[in-house]
This record gives sequence, C-alpha cells and structure tokens, in this order.
Amino acid sequence: MKIDFNEAVALLKSRDNILILTHRNPDGDTLGSGFALLRALRDMGKRARLINADPIPKKFSFLCDGIVEEDFAEEFVVSVDVAERKLLGESLSEKYGERVNLAIDHHETSRLFAEKTYCESDSASCCEIVYLLIKAMDTPVTKEIADCIYTGCSTDTGCFKYSNVTPRTHRIAAELIEAGADHSRINVRMFETKAMGDFMLQKMCLDTLEIFGEGKVAVISVTKDMLDECGVDKSALDAIKPITRQIEGVEIGITLKEERDGVIGVSVRTGESCDASAICAHFGGGGHMRAAGCEVKGTMEEALEKIKKYIIEEII
Repeated sequence: MKIDFNEAVALLKSRDNILILTHRNPDGDTLGSGFALLRALRDMGKRARLINADPIPKKFSFLCDGIVEEDFAEEFVVSVDVAERKLLGESLSEKYGERVNLAIDHHETSRLFAEKTYCESDSASCCEIVYLLIKAMDTPVTKEIADCIYTGCSTDTGCFKYSNVTPRTHRIAAELIEAGADHSRINVRMFETKAMGDFMLQKMCLDTLEIFGEGKVAVISVTKDMLDECGVDKSALDAIKPITRQIEGVEIGITLKEERDGVIGVSVRTGESCDASAICAHFGGGGHMRAAGCEVKGTMEEALEKIKKYIIEEII
C-alpha cells in the first residue's frame, strides 16, 4: 500500500535493527540512498546495515568509507530505489522479497511490492527523497551523508542535465554543497575519470552500432567477453548507455547486455517523442519516461529482433 511522507518518516523513526536493500547492478542513486539512510539511522542511535546482490563498483566505494559492519537480527526491512521485487537480484529477492516493510522509490512503474511504499515519481532521484526524509527525522546532514546524496542526485540526472531535473533538485544540490558535499571531486570521479578499459569497451561497443527505423533508433551490444577483455565491471556501462542518444536524429537509444545464460538486459534511453518506460513495460520491465530497462529471454540476436519488431510495428 502507498503511504505519505509523514508516515514514512514515522516508520523510520520508530523502528530499529533496520536492514537496507539496494537493487542489483547497484548505481549511484541506490547506493547513495542506502548509505545516506544507514548513516543517518546510526547517527540516531539505531542499528542498521546495508546489503546488495552484486559487488559495489569501485567508483562508488567511497560511499561506504568508515562504515563498520553490524551483525543483528533485522526487525525492519527497507528497500531504496527498487521498483519491483525481482530488481533486488535473485538471491535477495528469494530471501527478502516478501519481507520488505518499506520501499522508498521514485519510479513511475513502481509495483508496490512492499508492505508499505513511499514513492515520489516526479523526483529526479531516490536520493532527493531520502534527503528530505533524513531532514524530517531531525538528524544532522553530515558531510558523509551529503556526499552520498549528492552522488545519487548527480548520477541519476547526468550531472544535472537530464529533463528529470527540477528546481528542487538544484535547491537540494545547493544545500548538500553547503553541508560539505565534495561536489567537484564527485563530479570528476563520476563523469570525467575513466580507466583505459572503459575506453576500450566504448570502442568495441561502437563497432556493434546498428541504426534502424529511418535513423530514429540506435542499438549497441555488450557481451560478457567484451567486459572481461577490457577488464571492467558493470559500472562501465554507465558511460556507454547514453552514447546512442547522442547521435543526431536518434530518438530511441538501446543498449543490450548479456546478463546470464539466455537473458539479455535492455537499457532504453529516449527523447521527448517516446516513452522509454512504455517500451520496457511491453517486455515486463519499467523505469522512467526517458530511461528504463527490462530483460528479454534469448540470445543477443534474438533479443534484438524482438525489440526491433516491437519498435517498428508499434512505436516508429
């Protein structure tokens, strides 16, 4: 069931021994939300810990600096930036999918899988919501919390250039800088620093580029072998996904990635003329109007054909 802001605040203030869950293939928003909330809860004298199904990408490792693991029996389970149960990842979904007490989210396609859900679908990032919850709990926004929240705000908005940015997004960013967020260092780390492997991967991906739909759709493909050869983790895809939409005339940019045997991950980025979440919803996924994702069963070639067929027949 959906709840309002005040009820979400009351739940967090009244509970202890809190387990925080992030989504699989963790990005800056889910990790920033999770570690900011963890730090705030601990500052309030509560016990809290965070777990995720996949390793934390190296570039986000600073978000958990100084956090010591706590062992306790969880009494309250919170998910952050998770729109549906399966996005927790297979291991966490099986163990905790039916036990999430509170979901904090900002996706239009939230499936309301938790016992209670607080969702602001017009929020540019989940971190914005977590920031406001922390402030409402009357706990100080430390530099460490500010760094976490700023990271999520910047990465989910493409360093504040995507159409999801609102005046509130900028106001919160300003407050975070005032609270000590190292915005310059974070922006350089997120958007300007790339390992050689990242450039190698980008070159390989561009070699797979396919354009169809009278130049309105562009697709690139990423295999496990490509990631292994370049020596990069999944976070390298953050810089790959926007490439297709940077091509003049392209309204739908798609990135295909081998997730596991027989399953292809699909990332969709769109311009104003198309709804990315609607495209992904057709394949059982979801997300936002301009950025969404789903999974398609089959080989890379089969997944591409399914997507091309749907877009050509229903979208273009």
